[in-house]
Amino acid sequence: MSEKFEERLAQLGLELPEVAKPLAAYAPAVVSGTYVYTAGQLPLVSGALPETGVVSDSGAAGTVSPERAAELAERCALNAIAAVKSQIEDLNRIRRIVKVTGFVASAPDFHGQPAVVDGASTLLGRVFGAAGVHARSAVGVSVLPLNSPVEVELIVEFG
Repeated sequence: MSEKFEERLAQLGLELPEVAKPLAAYAPAVVSGTYVYTAGQLPLVSGALPETGVVSDSGAAGTVSPERAAELAERCALNAIAAVKSQIEDLNRIRRIVKVTGFVASAPDFHGQPAVVDGASTLLGRVFGAAGVHARSAVGVSVLPLNSPVEVELIVEFG
């Protein structure tokens, strides 16, 4: 039975963006064997970050709430899917999402990185169903490129 991941994206009202241009000397995604490895994807929308700053529960100026950061992680995942498609042309070739690594720019007292990266994991589950079940790391860091609150990368198996 052929998967219908492209159709599922449309049913969810999601449209893949253009692949984000690299910020330095790297490719957005590469293929090795039957795997696609994406570079870390920021939550760029039309080439710009909708929010910047560290994730915190404090509500202080210059911080991003965990709930908003989870939404941004979802956008990172959508950008990563676009990078995967740029390499394999048809998302229906995906066998499974193997690994997700999420980086969360965190205030020193913030410990909710797994809930933030759930934004990406939940989207992947909605789009890919059982093939979207993956291993994952959610890492807190002090700063990310462009002062992004979150960054997500994928390893995807295809056939």
